[in-house]
Amino acid sequence: MIQPANTVQHIPGSAVPVLFGRGVVQLVCEHVRALGQRVILVTDPGVERAGHAQQLAASLRAIGIELAVFSNVEPNPTTACVDAGVAQARQFSPDVLVAIGGGSAMDVAKGINFILTNGGTMRDYWGVGKATKPMLPTVLIPTTAGTGSEAQSAALISDADTHTKMACLDKKALARLAVLDPDLAVTAPRQVIAAVGIDAVAHAIESGVANNRTPVSQQLSAEARILCEAAFARLMAGDLDAMSDMLLGAHLAGAAIENSMLGAAHACANPLTATFGITHGVAVGVMLPHVMRFNQIAGADAIDQLLQAASLPRHLAPLGVTHDHIPALVAAAATQWTLRFNPRPATRDEIARLYTAAL
Repeated sequence: MIQPANTVQHIPGSAVPVLFGRGVVQLVCEHVRALGQRVILVTDPGVERAGHAQQLAASLRAIGIELAVFSNVEPNPTTACVDAGVAQARQFSPDVLVAIGGGSAMDVAKGINFILTNGGTMRDYWGVGKATKPMLPTVLIPTTAGTGSEAQSAALISDADTHTKMACLDKKALARLAVLDPDLAVTAPRQVIAAVGIDAVAHAIESGVANNRTPVSQQLSAEARILCEAAFARLMAGDLDAMSDMLLGAHLAGAAIENSMLGAAHACANPLTATFGITHGVAVGVMLPHVMRFNQIAGADAIDQLLQAASLPRHLAPLGVTHDHIPALVAAAATQWTLRFNPRPATRDEIARLYTAAL
């Protein structure tokens, strides 16, 4: 287990070096300058309102870096959002991409990188290893402890027309550096910390039992689950000092996914987000205990308790889902790429029972 430090560290099993500790975002500029002189900074309006993006931009400009800012990242980003970022990037011609924000900002930065360097559209990179040319170096700075996207080579982008969530994976998209600074993450609202935090817990659990798991992913996921579950409970009780453990746990879970995959909780959650606009972490949280029981994984009751402590929804009906919606949800969940990695194969009837149990 790594400890906070002012130097770059390497986590066994993870391909992405990290700066980890309170205030380390202040050290990132020199690392960026070592990669290039023209930076496009990808962020979202919430991170701008918090002042994090402006502070980073000012620090980068202060050491002579030429900078353009793309700040129109939206939650659950679509191909249209990526295309807008690509248009700005083509005008600016960056040699480095830096993303500061949640998983959406980091995914958009990766999406921009795919198209800027390799051409085409996001659909061309749906799948694994579709990029044929080198990609620009990226530095990823999460401001939430949840997705672990900074540890992964995947860009998760929804088709703007069909709403299909496309996973575009390529080792060329891995970050050159991830910056894990808990001082950034503690500024998020409690409901955001809760929603992204339960997603991190789910990542740790599902990556540890995926049917393509490896000894490396199991070690990473085991460490991540211990950190995330304990830190989540502390954060929900108001102990913001737990954010260091939560951020590191989320990163380890992301690295575990990079070495394995997810499962049915995410397969069931994605259609809930696409159809009802339910926040991704909220949807995952509702489905997770039911999927754990289906998979016969210990600890489902403890997850129920975490959801209750966080005031997160535990049922779908209050979120607008009815029995009439289940057939369409099942049809969509059955096509999700993560479902094939669930440790127990799930038929459409079994998926329907999962949704019914969650109502």
